[in-house]
Amino acid sequence: MTKFEGGRSSAGISHRWLAMGAITLALVCIGLDQTVLNLALPTLSTSLHASESELQWFVTSYTLALAAAMLPAGLLGDRYGRKTVLLGALAVFGIMSVACACSPSSTAFIAARTVLGVAGAALIVMSLSVVTVLFSETERPRAMGIWAAGNFLALPLGPIVGGYVLAHFWWGWVFLMNVPVILIGLGAVILFVPQSRSERRPGIDILGVLLSSSGLAMVMYGLVQAGDNGWSSSSAVLPSLVGAGTLAVFVLWEAWLTARPGGEPLIDLRLFRSRSFSWGIILAAAGVFGMFGVLFTLPQYLQAIMGLDAQGAGLRFLPAIAGMVVGAVPADRVAARLGPKIAVALGFGVLATGMLLGSAMSASTGDGYIAAWTFVVGAGAGLGLATAASTAVVELSAERSGVGAALLQTIIKLGPAFGATILGSVLNSTYQGQVAVAGLPAEAAAAVQQSVFGGIAVARQLGSPALLGSVQTAFVAGTDDAARVAALVAAAAAVVALLVMPRRVAAPTETPDQVDQAEAPGPSSGPVVVGG
Repeated sequence: MTKFEGGRSSAGISHRWLAMGAITLALVCIGLDQTVLNLALPTLSTSLHASESELQWFVTSYTLALAAAMLPAGLLGDRYGRKTVLLGALAVFGIMSVACACSPSSTAFIAARTVLGVAGAALIVMSLSVVTVLFSETERPRAMGIWAAGNFLALPLGPIVGGYVLAHFWWGWVFLMNVPVILIGLGAVILFVPQSRSERRPGIDILGVLLSSSGLAMVMYGLVQAGDNGWSSSSAVLPSLVGAGTLAVFVLWEAWLTARPGGEPLIDLRLFRSRSFSWGIILAAAGVFGMFGVLFTLPQYLQAIMGLDAQGAGLRFLPAIAGMVVGAVPADRVAARLGPKIAVALGFGVLATGMLLGSAMSASTGDGYIAAWTFVVGAGAGLGLATAASTAVVELSAERSGVGAALLQTIIKLGPAFGATILGSVLNSTYQGQVAVAGLPAEAAAAVQQSVFGGIAVARQLGSPALLGSVQTAFVAGTDDAARVAALVAAAAAVVALLVMPRRVAAPTETPDQVDQAEAPGPSSGPVVVGG
């Protein structure tokens, strides 16, 4: 059983939803930090006198810390109290946001970003863990719809908010705008979230923490390097192999601890015997990958082909945000009527359809068509992601909700990393294969093939409409191919959902052994069932 200090009943229904709303706002801050920095890099390069390598670490330090800290954060919440860890994460995130804004050098900025990533990981994990504690099993699907909206809406919001702030204010406000939101979150958690932790405090699996954190960090680093230097580069291959090997050792170690009498693994692998949990987290990651087809390719298209600035490009993401709200908010009702299997498949099918529509763009595509297909993508992603995540979380007992939520978030966070690397490779391969560089000087040809922005700059310097047309046509062909790959992944996820997802999801159980029985039919007095 899970120990409650104050208990679920101490928070009225309105208070629970107020707390959920405040936590969701804090999640938006984390998502904004992941996307807005890309827009701020040119400004930071000048203000902090940063080299190209330092600029890369501005982004990478946050990403690696976020991945490495997920599982340890879940363990700390289960052991020391989820409210305590959530409050600490909120406080550190706010302090480090100020530290980022006031950084006097690149080194200080990288250090602050690293700690910010650790706090962000704890905040993401504990926010999801609190859902299992704060809400009953019948309320969780709706709460998960709100959680999913906050968790994923920030991705398209980043270019909009970041573009506006950078166009009108000092760059430090990109980070300082987190502070009032964090203060609201602190107040709401203090007032409305009950304290909870595992009745029997789990032991600290030190070796498991070290293996999982280092393995995930190495895999993420390898993916980042692959996106920058290609899949065949040693800087990508070696970290990826070492990270994968380390994670394999971690799984073996956890399996041994799980089977050992009295063993206290970081992750109880018996959770994966539940189809709802296993496939829920895998499909959620696949859905993030599919949506990343929009987030990765569209900003480049809007700026390189349509000639928009960062703010103008960001505003074009409003239809995607509207679509996500339309899909995520009623996801619980759709799942209740159709069942989670059909709801997930429907969501990812709509997402795949939207990406296929996006793959039909040309260099002359107008705003109306872009708004239509991005809205479809957002609606499909909202429905599919919220339902898949809810299907996994609804079977988590409150006893180990911290580590379970951490595992869900860890796998989901790999979706954008794989998306950026794979879709970037597809885009670059098509672009470099189709752009016409014959007859250009070697230096100019290299600049053209390096990026679409370099190609446009060379074409304008040479005054060559033919080269400019070739650059734009080749790049659009690359974005179309990347969108097709994203559509294929989303369609595959829809098919997998139909094949493996359960029609009904049992209410959470209190022990891993009971989780094994979650899908077995029970008597009328047995578990509540979510989804018809």
